Order: sequence, then structure tokens, then C-alpha cells
Amino acid sequence: MSDVPALIEQEFNLQDDLIHLNHAAVGPWPRRTREAVEAFARDNNRVGSLHYPQWVTTETRVRERLARLINAAAEDIALVKNTSEALSMVAYGLSWQPGENIVISDEEFPSNRIVWESLKPRGVEVRQVNLHGDKSPEAALIDAMDSNTRLLAISSVQYASGLRVNLEQLGEQCRKQDILFCVDAIQSIGAVEMDVQACGADFVMADGHKWMLGPEGLALFYTRPQSRERLQLLEYGWHMVEEMGDFDNPHWIPAHSARRFECGSPNMLCIHTLDASLSLLEAIGMATIEQQVLENSQRMFEAIGQFPNLELLTDTQAGRYAGIVVFKHRQIPAEQLYSRLMEQHVLCARRGGGIRFSPHFYTPWAKIVQGLQMANTGTD
Repeated sequence: MSDVPALIEQEFNLQDDLIHLNHAAVGPWPRRTREAVEAFARDNNRVGSLHYPQWVTTETRVRERLARLINAAAEDIALVKNTSEALSMVAYGLSWQPGENIVISDEEFPSNRIVWESLKPRGVEVRQVNLHGDKSPEAALIDAMDSNTRLLAISSVQYASGLRVNLEQLGEQCRKQDILFCVDAIQSIGAVEMDVQACGADFVMADGHKWMLGPEGLALFYTRPQSRERLQLLEYGWHMVEEMGDFDNPHWIPAHSARRFECGSPNMLCIHTLDASLSLLEAIGMATIEQQVLENSQRMFEAIGQFPNLELLTDTQAGRYAGIVVFKHRQIPAEQLYSRLMEQHVLCARRGGGIRFSPHFYTPWAKIVQGLQMANTGTD
């Protein structure tokens, strides 16, 4: 394991008056990521595309890094624009029959709700399940599935409440019932360990700009090989064919790998950016990162309980949280408190009826406490 404190000091240099507690939205870049972008821009400025073969090497490497991050094969990783695009590829890649249904929760981010609701004109039912009833979230989702359920789509961690679900339990049930399992993992990959083999997911997608410390505009799209073949292709171009470099081949076929979902030229700028960010996650190790993210959450639970004006909203049960902690002020409305915090450069979000804090592994505890103190006082 690397010297984590030294790496943190070297890589993160946020301005002193800023308290960044918003990785569940858009996270800041490490120093190495900024330097990678600067180097890529200089290269373009000085020699144009002379080094394109090296850029392709970086593209291959980022795919391999993402594969290691989720315990997958590199050939099962597509590089797409964002989570929404990947979800749309699933929704419109499958052939639907009237009467089939999709099970989701009733608190999904719009990306993982609107795309399924858009299938209603095809006769597809969307079942939204309450995750906070008398049953466990997993039991509630499983009970909503029946012989007409084609797909279960769930976020690994809910963006507004911080609720974390047991993906392994859900994946096992999906396999038993021959139901496709789709995981929006944007709020967990880079914060806690992810194993697509263990959870049996057919499809997993996540942008790089949150917990992976990367840019907007690039996301991973994992497809299990057997499930990949079930998706009809929606986009075509030179980059998605098996013999990608044979431009004159009249007998092209789609790539057997997940590259079949990448129709055209790759986003090389974002690829270089995310590659640098992922190299830091690898240097520290996801086990270490997860331990610190969970410890931050646990310590925030305890601290919030000691502030008289704050009420915790996130579930504190072991296994039910990751890096998102949501609370509310007992007197000040969330919208008003959010505005006051942002005015004081406390980067947070208004979600789930309260204020969402989402610090990462490197966030100093003193900054987290300072943010909570300001929330407790209303920054007066």
C-alpha cells in the first residue's frame, strides 16, 4: 500500500476557504489529472496527432483500469458518454413485448427512471418499489418481480438518501428467475469496492466524474458477454466493427467485445483525464479507500447526533450506506440552509429532504466537522 497521507498531500490542493463535500455530484481532480490534461493539450498544440498510437495505448489502459476496478474483463468494458447513454442502450437494445415489466425503486435518479418510463408506449410496465417500508429493500424489490418481469434496474447507492442495497442478493434472485440485472453504480464505483462477478450483474454503468475523480463526458458500460448479445445495436460507425482498422472491408461485422457500443472516435481528452485519476485509485487501493469512506460516514453519523439542530436521515445500519450522508436542520428549511452553506463555500447538495454531504477518502475530518458545525448553526 502506498503512503496514503503523502499521496493525499501531494494530489489534493483545494483552496483553503473551500469545504468540498459533494463527490456525489462532481468531484475535484487530483493534481496528476490536471497535469495529464495539460500534457495532452501541449502535445496536441505542438505536434498534433503525431503521437496518436500512444493515445490508443492510453485508451487501452483506461479500459483495463476500469475492468480491474469492477472485477471484469477489459473486453467487456465500453467507453460511452455517460450513465444515461448506457442505460438507453439497454432500454432500447432489448426487444420488449406488451405486458412485460421493469422493476425499479421509487427514489431513482431521473436517468434510471425516465429511460424505463419512456418504454410505456410499447406496453411495458414500470414498477416503482418503496425501499423504506416494512420489508428490507431487497425483499421489497424481489416481491415486486414476477413471471412478466424482464429486468430489475437499481442504483447501488441511492443518490438522495445514501441507501446502499445488497447487489449480491438481488443478482442471485435475478438469476433464479431469469431476469436481467442492471446496476447504476455511479454512486459507488470509486467509493467502495465493486465486483460485477459476485453480484451477477448483466449491465453496469457509471460516469467518471463523481467518486472516480475524473471528468464529465466519459463513463464505463459493462456488459456480461451472454447479455451483450441480447442488445440490438442503436449506433453504427467505424469504431464498433470487429476489424476496426480495415476501412475497406465490405464484409464488416460488429465487434464481439463491448466496443460494439462505441460507434465513432473516442473521447481522447477524457480518456487521458480518467486514466490519470484511476491511477491514483489504484495506487491507494480500493480496500483502503472504502475503509476511509465508510469511516467518514460513521464518524458523521456520530457527529450529527451530537449537534442539537441536526437530524440524520441516512440509514446507519451496517451495509446500508457508503459515502453519502443526508441530514436536515430542525428549524431551517433545506433550501435555505443549502443556499447559506454554498455562500460560505461549503459544497454540498439539497437532496432527500435535507442536505447531502459526500466527502471522499482524502477529505480532512476537520473540514467535515467544520461543514457540520456551519450546518448546525445555519452559518450565522
